[in-house]
Amino acid sequence: MSKLTVYVTAISVIIPTYNSEKTIKETIQSVLNQTFANFELIIINDGSQDSTVDVITQIQDSRIRLFSYPNAGGNVSRNRGLNLAVGEFVSFLDADDLWTPDKLQSQFKALQEDVTAKVAYSWADYINPNGKFLLSGKRINVNGNVYENLLVNNFLENGSNPLICRKALITLGGFDESLSAAQDWDMWLRLASKFDFICVPSVQILYRISANSLSSNLVRQEKACLQVLKIAYKERPSLRDATRTTLKHSWNISLANLYKYLTCKALQKPFNRQKALAAARFLWKYFLNDPSRLQNINFTLKLLLKIVIIFTLPTLLYSITNRREVRSQEPETLLNIWVAKNRPENKNGYLDAFTISS
Repeated sequence: MSKLTVYVTAISVIIPTYNSEKTIKETIQSVLNQTFANFELIIINDGSQDSTVDVITQIQDSRIRLFSYPNAGGNVSRNRGLNLAVGEFVSFLDADDLWTPDKLQSQFKALQEDVTAKVAYSWADYINPNGKFLLSGKRINVNGNVYENLLVNNFLENGSNPLICRKALITLGGFDESLSAAQDWDMWLRLASKFDFICVPSVQILYRISANSLSSNLVRQEKACLQVLKIAYKERPSLRDATRTTLKHSWNISLANLYKYLTCKALQKPFNRQKALAAARFLWKYFLNDPSRLQNINFTLKLLLKIVIIFTLPTLLYSITNRREVRSQEPETLLNIWVAKNRPENKNGYLDAFTISS
């Protein structure tokens, strides 16, 4: 008598997409190239107006499931994908980011070996719109209860990183659809408040940095991140029980890291005076909250100099950064490497890192 074999999907990969015709094919291919094959790929088309759907439908693979809805935003799209998922684990991937071929396999193995952990994360590097390397991400390796580590810095860096137990996500009710930004950081914090994390110490996510950051978007991001932080500090009992000095120090580090990221984000192309003014405001708040402001004064002054140059001579800075100073390296690569080399030393484990939140 033969036994009936039931095929169970191990991982559901969810890609929300909106007007991603230029990147979606490469993103999907990075999923199909995974060494781990037992997955379904759920693509949520969030009302795209370009040829995104046409590009997707040309890719033939039985694991792809495409669903189209009216435009509702990234949070709603992620939750729609989560409601459709059947895998034991779920991983989200933005429509312009890439995975290395061993991403799913390594994270799945980590969760199988440590059954107490419900979230596995890896390291990320940053690429430009053409897929060229820009900057190395954080290399933080913490395991178990990582909540307080996440409070001072979103070391997962982006929404395309972790592999998560689907039941854990459902228990938390999915992504907060009221947030206009920082949705991923909010979710990682809520997960960390209840479940253990495990690190796969390898670069497996390639996060694409685009050049369309407007100061209005940065202000929106600032507001959402502050909202996430205030809720997290308020709802964490162990933090409320901490001494006032310890709690204030942790809060200041969280704010310093947030405003350092926003400053550097505002100093990315395209250069204009509006963004320079936003960067100046963010830099001032970074300086005020940085517990190591005196040790980091050189880094602060270099950022201030760049703000002054952008505000007074934005076209000159364009011409400088557009020259090829080193063969085979793009100007934006050099700019990011310069910032990385000149950022402050990591005295407390977090202040030298950039936080990326969608």
